[in-house]
Amino acid sequence: MSIINRLYGSLVQAGNHLQSPFLLIIRLIWGSELFQAGSGKLFHIDKPIGYFTQLGIPFPVENAYLVACTETFGGVLLALGLCSRLTAIPLIINFIVAYITTEQEALKNLLHFDFDDFIGALPFTYLLAAIIALVFGPGVYSVDYLINRWLKMEWKGPGV
Repeated sequence: MSIINRLYGSLVQAGNHLQSPFLLIIRLIWGSELFQAGSGKLFHIDKPIGYFTQLGIPFPVENAYLVACTETFGGVLLALGLCSRLTAIPLIINFIVAYITTEQEALKNLLHFDFDDFIGALPFTYLLAAIIALVFGPGVYSVDYLINRWLKMEWKGPGV
């Protein structure tokens, strides 16, 4: 039994050491993807405005700019690991609204425990990345961690 406990302890320790690199990869991939999607909307704002108008979203111009800025600046902040948990909140709201406005069938199927459409929908991976950032924080390979060290505050996230 002792060898099993040691092996399991080693597995847990290895997993703990992989937390921050894993969070860094998530932040870099989805943060850069969000930046690209958001800046594409900002530079071609007429397309999201037209799409939001077609969907019947109130204040389509204002909402198009809100979504574009949330994704652009949220993506940059997420990738850097700066204000990560705070940044995750508007991103989560953004993608929940995306589900409500564009993925009603996926939401209806989710209520019937059919997850395929929900998981396959475009907002899913972005929503998942934002939830991971909110729950776990950015990890030690982040600007948030550097600020905490500079301020000599206790780090409240995954360690090295």
